[in-house]
Amino acid sequence: MWVLKWAAYHGSRITTRRPGWALTDFGVYIAMTFQRRVVTVSRSRKIGRYPEARWANCALGTIQASIALLVLWSLVHPSLSFAANPDLETVLTGSRQRIEKLDYRMTGRLTRLEGDGKRTSYKFVAKAHWFSDGLRLLCEILGPGSEKTILLLHMNATGRVTIEAVLPGEKAASVLPFEHWNDPLVGTDFSYEDMVESQFFWKNQELLAPEKYGTRDCFVLKSMSGPQDGTYFDSVTSWIDRGILFPVHVVKTLRRTGRQKEFIYYGLRQVGGVWSATQVEAKLQGKPGSSILVIEGGSAKAKLGRKDFDTGQSGVQAEKVK
Repeated sequence: MWVLKWAAYHGSRITTRRPGWALTDFGVYIAMTFQRRVVTVSRSRKIGRYPEARWANCALGTIQASIALLVLWSLVHPSLSFAANPDLETVLTGSRQRIEKLDYRMTGRLTRLEGDGKRTSYKFVAKAHWFSDGLRLLCEILGPGSEKTILLLHMNATGRVTIEAVLPGEKAASVLPFEHWNDPLVGTDFSYEDMVESQFFWKNQELLAPEKYGTRDCFVLKSMSGPQDGTYFDSVTSWIDRGILFPVHVVKTLRRTGRQKEFIYYGLRQVGGVWSATQVEAKLQGKPGSSILVIEGGSAKAKLGRKDFDTGQSGVQAEKVK
């Protein structure tokens, strides 16, 4: 019974990029255990002294060799030994492909809503494109006092992120040190790291029991960071609409403190075959108020090139949605 429980647990919790690894290791364990038992039997019963025992010894050896071959085959073709959870593969493939097809320009507003009702709004302009070496996102945030913040984020296919920034008062971009990735972006509940969805590319992924979020039937994906992942978050849990494979609710848990940050996606729509949200709200646990990013216009198929991601540009231009 414990074997079935072990296999069922690891069938739904996998490390991506190596499907079936845990079950393959389990197969090796079975083969090694069987081999030890065969050796024990052969020594205790002295099989080799009797003709009928030699036949049994040969049969046991054949079974042992067959198991060894099956284990070896599963190492070479792990997908043929134990299939990975198909829903988990569907969620990860759909989420990654959505990001790998990004090619947009957008304009909008980033607003901080204080607990007492006070509002502070910023003009937000951004563009993104997935190139052969990963995603590039360039955004410009213009404050009410004309102060300007420019960010260039790059994320590769393993989820590794680098951030360059031109902060207010600076004239050239410089690498943003990791210790500032979780700083509030222009005083809002969004951090610099929140600008990209790197969690879908982490190695450790687990599909939890499906749930409803509002009226939507959702997959619930828990993405867990490892020491190789540059992030301030220990885990990210995403409620992903089963029909369109787009997140409607995300909860991020910070390392060390366990403090949570919640994101809610409103006004989901499809433009040019691409799903997006018209508003994203961020709330930090224990902090009054929230922050909202509102998308006002843009293009889902902007046909961007590398030259469009120069932080030295005077502005990040946008287009209307076609």
